[in-house]
Amino acid sequence: MYKVFVNDKPLFLTNQIIKETDFQFFLLESVDIEQIIVKMFQDKIQKAFLYDADEKEIMKKLKAKIPVNKAGGGLVYNKKGEVLFIFRNGKWDLPKGGTEKAEDITDTAMREVEEETGVNQLRITEKLQKTYHVFRRNGKYKLKITHWFKMETDFEGTPKGQIEEGIEKVAWLNPEQIREALTNSYENIKLLFDVDVEEMKQAASDK
Repeated sequence: MYKVFVNDKPLFLTNQIIKETDFQFFLLESVDIEQIIVKMFQDKIQKAFLYDADEKEIMKKLKAKIPVNKAGGGLVYNKKGEVLFIFRNGKWDLPKGGTEKAEDITDTAMREVEEETGVNQLRITEKLQKTYHVFRRNGKYKLKITHWFKMETDFEGTPKGQIEEGIEKVAWLNPEQIREALTNSYENIKLLFDVDVEEMKQAASDK
């Protein structure tokens, strides 16, 4: 099952037939995907499931219905075990951005982190999950697929937000601050911390 966020509301892609309760259920093959997206942006649909019997083909079929943007981002740790966050559009987020032509996705992720925050000396230590969300640009809806990577850095300078990207501030947050920040963040960002927050809590309590 895939979880795609539309205006921070979940749109599930599934090969399981589920009886409707607090959500709406549609056949991926025949659904007007833009109509569903518009209704989710208008708060007329809070949660929906798109069904297709072939689990291996389900994401490919969604991509055929909506333009795709590929992006890379970083869950970046410093030597203190703090995580690098950016604050933009009134919410806490992680640095990420779209890939350039012929650019490897790992290079995209590291480039975007450095451009958006000024933090360099980055090392990728682990490939994390992909996240999916729909956004609107120039009147058209697109599916952004973000490839996330866990990174470490020895950077000791002062991070600086990329003004032209609307980044108001950049901060290194400790486990307690992360829990607070995630109360004002995006659902797809929270997915990346399902394990990490618990690990950081444990690490903090062990000290």
